[in-house]
Amino acid sequence: MNRPVFGEKTKSIFQKNILSYWIFCAEITGHYKSGVLKIKQTKEKAMQVFLDNPKAFFETVSGWVWGPLMLMLLVGTGILLTVLLKGLQFTMLGYALKQAFMPPKKHKSGEGHEGDISHFAALMTALSATIGTGNIAGVATAVVTGGPGAVFWMWMTAIFGMATKYGEGVLAVKYRVNNSKGEMSGGPMYYIEKGLGKNWKWMAVAFALFGTFASFGIGSSVQSNSVAQAVQTSFGIEPAYTGITLTVLTAVVVLGGIKGIAKAASFIVPAMAVFYVLGGLSIIAINSDALMPAVKLIFSDAFSAQAVAGGAIGTVIRYGVARGVFSNEAGMGSAPIAAAAAKTDHPVRQALVSMTGTFLDTIVVCSITGIVLVMGLLGAGGEFVKPEVSGAALTTVTFQKMLPGIGGWIVTIGLIFFAYSTILGWCYYGEKCAVYVFGEKFAGLYRVGYVSSVMLGTVLSLDLVWLASDTFNGLMALPNLIALLLMAKVIVNETRDFKQKITNGELPH
Repeated sequence: MNRPVFGEKTKSIFQKNILSYWIFCAEITGHYKSGVLKIKQTKEKAMQVFLDNPKAFFETVSGWVWGPLMLMLLVGTGILLTVLLKGLQFTMLGYALKQAFMPPKKHKSGEGHEGDISHFAALMTALSATIGTGNIAGVATAVVTGGPGAVFWMWMTAIFGMATKYGEGVLAVKYRVNNSKGEMSGGPMYYIEKGLGKNWKWMAVAFALFGTFASFGIGSSVQSNSVAQAVQTSFGIEPAYTGITLTVLTAVVVLGGIKGIAKAASFIVPAMAVFYVLGGLSIIAINSDALMPAVKLIFSDAFSAQAVAGGAIGTVIRYGVARGVFSNEAGMGSAPIAAAAAKTDHPVRQALVSMTGTFLDTIVVCSITGIVLVMGLLGAGGEFVKPEVSGAALTTVTFQKMLPGIGGWIVTIGLIFFAYSTILGWCYYGEKCAVYVFGEKFAGLYRVGYVSSVMLGTVLSLDLVWLASDTFNGLMALPNLIALLLMAKVIVNETRDFKQKITNGELPH
């Protein structure tokens, strides 16, 4: 086993308790007392409101989970891996995109290699789960709550998140296992247990539990909620009818397992991504006079002491990072679950393909949404006018305003298919997490519960659904990021091994 990049003393601090790690982080940043006090006060407040007011409960926990320490951990992990890998997400992005869309003929289908699906199918499955309402409703929520500067911090999260996503992919393939059905199973729960040892199994179980709960939020309820909202706004159809339709369509596909999901994703994701991006670029081109003022406002607001939307700079960063992670899932540990199913000759090859998902999701698709929104919300004097609506409704209204007649349709159609593909992808993630904890026999029960949550999401409060999703996203990320830090040297060594084998001709370029 490769030796972790950190020493045993730091490792023991991580192992004792998750809270101990938070306190450790607070101590080294000079905020030990305030950090401990905040944890204690948050715990007491959360217990008090848990039964009386679910929304207040998730507001409290989400505020703690997505506090400064989590933001430092998320971005810091990406920065550390960027340094250790010598900026791999910049130097090898072109090569990674080639592996994703134009792989060597020998590896196009992946035949002869362990795995269940091709590189492309694995990427499309991961993208089906990442390109969803976060790209449409999530960006709108970030802009309204955090201001235009939140778009900049989404970009920063994606740039460093590419290194994080790469690291996740390397570990997922390296430590994957064959299950009782002969299918590949992998992800943080496996590389935590197999890479760090049995003493860390508690953290692997924690990740899997958080992932199971998160799937019902980010994976199903949030998606169906946003679709129901958009369909009602555009067509006047009641949410219940939308929920029934989505539920039936979900059930039909998820019964086919990873191969059925991958097949659907490989068709839906490319078509809808191209449709949405071209529609957004058309709006930007038609309203090009507002482009530079919007971009200027995004950068200036990102560093303003008082955000123009009314929040302090910490709020701008928090919502930019949180929504960025919600969208591209870098650091959450979800995407490597799909990466582990890919047919590949080396962990690094699939990791490079996985890395492109963050680029395509945030740098391309989210940027389209964010820029169009800021352009549409500029006042006569170039100032930002805070809207009265948020979420998918804001994106729909803004696109319609910028491109009358069809703008709203671009969002509505894009949202429906993005959300549907996300529901499919996250069913696979959640099932793998649930099976890790409860065993293969639990898979059928999980699918029934997951499909039911699609219907439930259409009638729940949007604020409550988003808050719960943010909370579980953060709780998933914590054990995964700790594992990435402790196994950073493994990632570096695997990268070095891949490059050496390419140079020696042992692997095709």
